[in-house]
Amino acid sequence: MDRLTQAIDAAIQSSDYGSLSTIFGSSFGGDERSWQSLGQGEQRTLASYFIKTAVSNPTFLQNAFKSALAMRVMDVTLKHLPTTGVDNAADNTLRQMLFDFKVEEEEYIAAAMYLDGLRMTDDEGNPYFMSAAEKCDVYVKIAECYLEEDETVKADGAVTKAGTVVESITNPEEHMALILRYKSTYARVLDANRKFLQAASRYHDLSQANTDMFDADDLLRMLGMAATCAILAPSGPQRQRILGLVFKDERLSQLDAMPDFETHSAVLTKMYMNQVIRKDDELNKFEKSLAEHQKAMMGDGLSIVERAVIEHNMVAVSKLYTSIYFSELGQLLGVAPEKAEKVAAKMIMDGSISGSIDQVDGTLNFEGNESALLSWDEAITSFCVQLNRVTDVVRGE
Repeated sequence: MDRLTQAIDAAIQSSDYGSLSTIFGSSFGGDERSWQSLGQGEQRTLASYFIKTAVSNPTFLQNAFKSALAMRVMDVTLKHLPTTGVDNAADNTLRQMLFDFKVEEEEYIAAAMYLDGLRMTDDEGNPYFMSAAEKCDVYVKIAECYLEEDETVKADGAVTKAGTVVESITNPEEHMALILRYKSTYARVLDANRKFLQAASRYHDLSQANTDMFDADDLLRMLGMAATCAILAPSGPQRQRILGLVFKDERLSQLDAMPDFETHSAVLTKMYMNQVIRKDDELNKFEKSLAEHQKAMMGDGLSIVERAVIEHNMVAVSKLYTSIYFSELGQLLGVAPEKAEKVAAKMIMDGSISGSIDQVDGTLNFEGNESALLSWDEAITSFCVQLNRVTDVVRGE
């Protein structure tokens, strides 16, 4: 054991990665130069000694991260530590340094895995103590890394852990930057998991942030992302509500000057106003601006945006017609009559529209529109009557 610790000291001092690989390798069976000759407890002690010594050396780790042999030794020793940890939480220090290095190398999954192995405790007298803010920062960083590689399930798990501690942060005003990062990451995770309605609400809340930590362009970009998710969200009252919030934002027209959002205001306005959306240049530009996960094909053979537009147009048609043949509806929606019928059936079942299907006549009958149309007719009639009265008065004078 003493001989091995002395060998570790010499190898670290001279940055001899080959010797370290020999000591912590697995190809030297019972050789006294290898830790394989030791029992499990001694192996853990030796791994702890290596990490403590490596972290305390001011020059060793600077170049060791660039050596495949040294990285392999660090990975092995991090997996064979005592359950009580390492003096001064040196293993946490090493993991933080490895995380920073891997992020610089844009190896985000590896970076997340190093950080995910951090020991954390609520015991303030323990070297592994982390406050709620520090824990939240760790989980947010992990989620951000997984999002970079589209590992949405793992990102969701990490941001969920952040959510369990963010409410426990003391003096939240001092940690506002972290809290906003958490909220932004949570919105991105919802977006990546295609929970567009919830993501739109989160993005919109962030776009309203009254803080110097976001500049005007960042807030406008959040508004653009809220518009994107609102357009892609499933049809229904909640979607109409978030469409209204974005539509009424006085900055909406400013999105036209941003390349990633130049047609968003036009498409969103048509949706909010229940206007039928045609397959035109505006919609094509909107589709091209979407991220890959927002272009995915769904189980019914439609893309996310195609489904969103078809469902919207179905609602728009329901405001204009009391009854319509599926052959005509298919033309309006840009799909086959059979597809139009399937979409209509689904939307009736989930309550997005009120109506019934007459398969004998091949028609879709909307309910609750007659009273609305009659009220509209009555309003027009009343207006015409009042206009005639005013005209008569003017002529009489």
